[in-house]
Amino acid sequence: MKPINDHVNRVISASQSGSAPARSQVVASWRRSMTLHGLDPAAEATRDRIDDAALSQRREAQEQFLQIAAPKLDQLFALVGQSGCAVLLCDPEGVVLDRRCSEADREVFRRWGLFEGMDWSESAEGTNGIGTCLAESRSLIIHRDDHFLARNIGMSCIDAPIYGPDARIVGALDVSSARADQTEAFNRLIAAMVGQTARQIETDSFCAAYPGMRIVHADADDTDAATLLAVDHDDIVVGATRGARKAFGMAATGPIAPVPASDIFGREDGLRGFEKAERAAVICALTRAGGNVSQAARNLGVGRATLYRRMKRLGIGESGANLSRG
Repeated sequence: MKPINDHVNRVISASQSGSAPARSQVVASWRRSMTLHGLDPAAEATRDRIDDAALSQRREAQEQFLQIAAPKLDQLFALVGQSGCAVLLCDPEGVVLDRRCSEADREVFRRWGLFEGMDWSESAEGTNGIGTCLAESRSLIIHRDDHFLARNIGMSCIDAPIYGPDARIVGALDVSSARADQTEAFNRLIAAMVGQTARQIETDSFCAAYPGMRIVHADADDTDAATLLAVDHDDIVVGATRGARKAFGMAATGPIAPVPASDIFGREDGLRGFEKAERAAVICALTRAGGNVSQAARNLGVGRATLYRRMKRLGIGESGANLSRG
């Protein structure tokens, strides 16, 4: 009991300190857990789980998101599952919608409350990977006694928020472990994989939201964000990811004001890399198509004439490129 009592006393003391929350994001979350959500770090109450009907409704509301995310969850679990980790996908309220774990670990994670339908919001469980990631809209690691509730200090949780095509948070990706030998260094390695997987899900979700559109990848300083624009057949930018909105001064969330792609490409405040990325994307498409312009155009979701115009604008000539009209 001593480690648990020590943890409870430490959480209470730090949360009541006047300056500690300003110095530590974890302690700031502890204070929210205690003062805003009214939680007790020593609480041993039953964990909250929504009923099966409510879980089905939540999953149906996010059906496309879950379908897009599923293969990415499989890939991530293939990398971390053998080390005793579980992979969880949660909705914006912190409810677990999907999970990957080994059969050998399934009962362990169920005892920890890491399974579908469980509520891991900060208001329900205090400081934890899923809930605090969503509360603070950032990637983080909550390692063992970073947790608010003493009953959770045996876990390590690594999380990243996932943003939808309208730049609003649609969920959180979590890798959790209850292994006693899980180190902070190993957590940082997993964190890189979690962040990359979250961005892959964002990218696939964005592309699915704009079928038939040209998706342009932009160079950006923020390597942790998917920086994409959706451009229609009239060369109008009609969609942008959170990273692109931040990079190019667009509305933070929701619909964007349509803007001609040429207005963005022609700016001189950092979009030279953007045009370079577009040129690279066209060259890659042509290369994959073996120089067949028609096939490359189909792969890019544009007409052949449109692709020829863009090739001309980007300085990609037919001579020396071994291109075929197809």
